[in-house]
Amino acid sequence: MDPEKNTSAPEEQFDNKTPQNETVVETTQITDAIDYQTLSIPELLAEFERLIEAEDKTEMHKNADIIKSCFYKLLRKDQPVTAPDQEAPELAQEDPDETAFKRLYARYKVLRADLLRNIEEQKERNLEEKLSIIEGIRALLEKQEDINHTFPEFRALQLHWKEVGPVPLSRTKDIWETYQHCVEKFYDYVKINNELRDLDFKRNLEIKEKLCEKAEALVEEPNVVSAFHKLQKLHEEWRETGPIARELRESMWERFKISTTAINKRHQDYFEEQKQQQRKNLEAKLAFCEKAEAIAKELTDDDVNWNQKAKELEALQKEWRTIGFATKKENQKVYDRFRNACDQFYGEKRGFYSKFKKEMQENLALKIALCEQAEAINMSDDWRRTTDQLIHLQKQWKDIGPVPRKQADAIWKRFRSACDVFFTRKAEHFSKIDTVYLENLAAKEALLKELDNFDQSDVKDLQAALRDFQNRWNQIGFVPGKEKERINNEYRNLINLHFKNLNPGFSEKRTQYRTGRGRSDEFRSGRDKLIQRFRQLESEISVWENNMGFFAKSMNADKIIADTCRKIETAKQELAELESKIKQLEDNE
Repeated sequence: MDPEKNTSAPEEQFDNKTPQNETVVETTQITDAIDYQTLSIPELLAEFERLIEAEDKTEMHKNADIIKSCFYKLLRKDQPVTAPDQEAPELAQEDPDETAFKRLYARYKVLRADLLRNIEEQKERNLEEKLSIIEGIRALLEKQEDINHTFPEFRALQLHWKEVGPVPLSRTKDIWETYQHCVEKFYDYVKINNELRDLDFKRNLEIKEKLCEKAEALVEEPNVVSAFHKLQKLHEEWRETGPIARELRESMWERFKISTTAINKRHQDYFEEQKQQQRKNLEAKLAFCEKAEAIAKELTDDDVNWNQKAKELEALQKEWRTIGFATKKENQKVYDRFRNACDQFYGEKRGFYSKFKKEMQENLALKIALCEQAEAINMSDDWRRTTDQLIHLQKQWKDIGPVPRKQADAIWKRFRSACDVFFTRKAEHFSKIDTVYLENLAAKEALLKELDNFDQSDVKDLQAALRDFQNRWNQIGFVPGKEKERINNEYRNLINLHFKNLNPGFSEKRTQYRTGRGRSDEFRSGRDKLIQRFRQLESEISVWENNMGFFAKSMNADKIIADTCRKIETAKQELAELESKIKQLEDNE
């Protein structure tokens, strides 16, 4: 038997699992021409359209999924984030870039389906062609012609075999083994002369040595995926190359297989690392889903801080984008889960702000009504009643919630202005009254001085003089409240001093009044007046202090504030004096 027989045994022991076919090309994610990760969205769209319009669809078929991945990665980065202090936006329309990409991708899928269908049809035609070549080699084995005529025909059939493209994946191994068997039969049984056979063996040996060198170089290839797919092409060339001398077949195949094993191991390790990283990414994304869902569940509380929760969710979204893909099976599911939690939050936020908007409009209507009420009474001269009404309106204002930001300052200025008009008028009015009271006080003090210097010896009609003093005193108006008691006491004492002898029973009646029942009535009447005045001052101080909160925000209220502060201080001093007098009366009783 010829030593070239059974040459396929070592090669058949190793099945590289991925013969040259379109599936390998589809999964390739490496391109030497363009780095799609450096392109912008418009550039990706333009490049994708160029590939679709190109006559050769191979590049389109290889790079469509890479372009899709890069496009959506950029699209997610470009999506806007809701500002924490703004109301939640309405649901946005689909991005026009995404619409354009989907339209291109739909065209690509149609072209891809046509391309794959054409490829499969071509593979079937290639199968028929290769079966025809095998039958041609078998026919050569039966010819009895001279080898000089048979061998060129055999060479032509070998060359034609290499020119024919791939066949259906299910028939690749079978058709190759059949072809290899026929080739070996030709070498083993055809009476070829040793010189031609040795030349052919030598040429095949040189080809396989180069294939071994290329495979060994691929072991150091930095790009593991690229090295793996280049190896598939080397295996295809190895299968298409004829046999070599029997004594070299085993060693040459072992050399080639060592490089193949190393590359396959790197490829397997690479994808195992990818799977481990994807599992870690899945765990991280599941944790983010739980955090987002927890944020969404907290929205049932009445005191939700929407801005704070929105910031927390935006931080989660930002971290989410830094994590790579999860496992292929779970990636879309975990993304949908996270997206649903975010959608739930923003839906609730939109609902809250919609309701809040409505409430603010209702509050605005209420405050406008208060402004109208304040404006309707701010020109009134009924100082006490109007003061009470405005204080009541101010309390209502404080109880009403916020209004839209655009109207808040204007409506507040309108209400404050309406109050300022009244209180400014009131302050000016009582400022004038205080001046009159002081003038009356000066007049009464002058009359007291005149009464103190009164000389009865110069007066013929003492009773007429008494009536004159009383009439002049009564004609003088009111004096400041804190001086009223003092000035009246001085007046009574001087009247008693000068005119006590005018009525003989005057002193006796006064003595009776100060003892027994008279004294009790005097005590109660005096204490009640003091208490009434005390409460009146307390009420006035409360009103003034309440109004200070409104005056403080007015740019032209410095004078009013100063006057009000002075009134409050004076009233507090009078309160202290009244309290002391009331206590003294109670102790004397």
